[in-house]
Amino acid sequence: MPRPSLAWRAAPTSLPSALPVLATPLLTLPDTPAGALSIRAKALLFHDPGSLALLAHIERLAASEATALVFGETGTGKELVARHIHHVSGRRGPFVAVNCGAFSESLIDAELFGHEAGAFTGATSARSGWFEAANGGTLFLDEIGDLSLPLQVKLLRVLQERQVVRLGSRKPVPLDVRLVAATNIDLQQAVAAQRFRADLYYRLSVAPVALPPLRERRGDILPLARHFMGVYGQRLHLSQPAQLTPAAEQALLAYPWPGNIRELENVIHFALIVSRDGLIDPADLKLVSPLPQSLEAVAAHQAGAAAPRQVAAAAAAALPEEGTRPLLSLFQALLDQGTLQLAHTVESTLVHVAFAHCRANQVQTARALGITRNSLRTLLKRHGLLGEAEATSDALDTEATHKPPAARLAPLAAPAATPRPESHVAARPALHD
Repeated sequence: MPRPSLAWRAAPTSLPSALPVLATPLLTLPDTPAGALSIRAKALLFHDPGSLALLAHIERLAASEATALVFGETGTGKELVARHIHHVSGRRGPFVAVNCGAFSESLIDAELFGHEAGAFTGATSARSGWFEAANGGTLFLDEIGDLSLPLQVKLLRVLQERQVVRLGSRKPVPLDVRLVAATNIDLQQAVAAQRFRADLYYRLSVAPVALPPLRERRGDILPLARHFMGVYGQRLHLSQPAQLTPAAEQALLAYPWPGNIRELENVIHFALIVSRDGLIDPADLKLVSPLPQSLEAVAAHQAGAAAPRQVAAAAAAALPEEGTRPLLSLFQALLDQGTLQLAHTVESTLVHVAFAHCRANQVQTARALGITRNSLRTLLKRHGLLGEAEATSDALDTEATHKPPAARLAPLAAPAATPRPESHVAARPALHD
């Protein structure tokens, strides 16, 4: 597996030439033919003071064997951090990256833990899983929040026992694997909503790494932009190096970067294609969101704070109907108050109000919310209303039928589970990091 490179480059500066130019650490993936098609963030630069402190934190925890949890928005460079942790740790084994959201529920079990021949239909030969493939090295599990609850149980057992049992086998395979997990969702909220196991969360977050979005480390924006200008300038065989005009630099600093480093790379690539005379103007930057229109808004963005009026106007314009505009001020007030678990609270309130408004009728509630009944049942279960839904809504929906009351109100029997081994690991005293 290719390892990332940590290079030190001279950081652009406007200081007098008599002063020394500081070097900036730049973490990049190796340049491979597949790199041009990759959707990963392929460079992570540490020029902003907050980024330099983050790099020091990463390298301190990398020297240990602790399980690391990297969390941050999409495109912030979580895999780059995981690769750097592996590189600094000095582990001799490979670095193996697995996206937990890329496999179906029926396949990811065998992909992670392996299987023996005949373990299931189509398993014509034995195959090791990703844990065994990473033995002696580091296993990077991206989008860890997408794992189902049964798989979370198995993963927890593997982490505790330090061994894995393939599907269809009873022989444990000892493991020497360091796990680095990553997610772009709030796992604490997922734990509160019972979508993620609390014991697994605490097991994964021994050494947490919080990657701030690009808009919160604005000192990295222009150095990263110049790095990508150099990379794509060579690929496009430009006759002379391109430069950013002052107006283009202000536009890059003012933009909120919802796609983070990945979006910045795409913006610079496109700008180099359409620019002329070696100069990149604001018109050459394909920025999706509207730019702030005032110098005051630009200054607010450069300070790390969004301009409230511009943000409010943009959000109001994005709402589909005039009647929903009051939601904007309500959400803004909740955010200003620092309401905990805001997304969970809003979702729970909406489900409870809609369910009560429709008199506990699932069909009418799903229609009112514009979702399928299956999606509604998932929400009802998540927010503790499924039992009430089964007893009340089914009674309303079947009022004209002649079913006995006991049959009408009895909960649906759960399908019998297929007998399977209790776990993919054998019982053994837990080992601690």
